[in-house]
Amino acid sequence: MAYKIQDTCISCGACESECPVSCISQGEDKYVINPDECIDCGSCANVCPVDAPVQE
Repeated sequence: MAYKIQDTCISCGACESECPVSCISQGEDKYVINPDECIDCGSCANVCPVDAPVQE
């Protein structure tokens, strides 16, 4: 199960720098996670100030 970033994302970028496999990138209106590369580690969820990344 990969993580997914919800619409509550404030585009702060904290998650992108924490991802060990670099599968998070800036999308059109929020950050997005590539589900094919996500290793389900939870690092992004641990640093997000608004709890936007959640397990699918």
